[in-house]
Amino acid sequence: MHPASVVTCTAFAGARRIAAGPLRDVAQAVKAYVDHHADATVLVFDDATSDVVELDLRGSVDDVLARLPAQSAPEIPDEPALPRGPGRPKLGVTAREVTLLPRHWEWLASQPGGASVTLRKLVEDARRASEARDRQRAAVDVAYGFVSAMAGNAPAYEDALRALFAGDAQRFVVCTEAWPADVREHARWLASRAFGSSAPPTQEEGQHAA
Repeated sequence: MHPASVVTCTAFAGARRIAAGPLRDVAQAVKAYVDHHADATVLVFDDATSDVVELDLRGSVDDVLARLPAQSAPEIPDEPALPRGPGRPKLGVTAREVTLLPRHWEWLASQPGGASVTLRKLVEDARRASEARDRQRAAVDVAYGFVSAMAGNAPAYEDALRALFAGDAQRFVVCTEAWPADVREHARWLASRAFGSSAPPTQEEGQHAA
């Protein structure tokens, strides 16, 4: 089984970061903040997706915590527990329809192991080849989600987005320099996942743990 990962979040009151860390800790901090700032508008972002996490802040802290959504990602089995016949390897395969041209089937049938084995190998090769690109695309989407929600009126917003989608780390740093400090640092931290080795400076660990 793959280990469950803790859901971490970052909370903003306007452009100020007021909490970051595991969802349970952030929820407590947000509850305390709202109790002392009744008119505050607080947004909580899932660090992994930039989706807004809805918190029901009614009642006591214990009431708030009791209503939290699942606090960890579900464990994913390495292999589905599927019935198998005698002598068959434990692959957890799923049968689905594949439509190909006759020449494709002819070629597959001529390969060692037959069509199924060859198709699995081709899919695995393609998956590995695109894995880094897929991760980068997902990281861009996460950074975009936060930036569009929190910096839409910030200076050079559109230029920053162009730099993000172009993979231009240094340009992104320049375009975000005039943004509110906490929004800027969180945006750069998220964007660093997409920029890879040419990433802009990430958030200081202590800052992000706020």
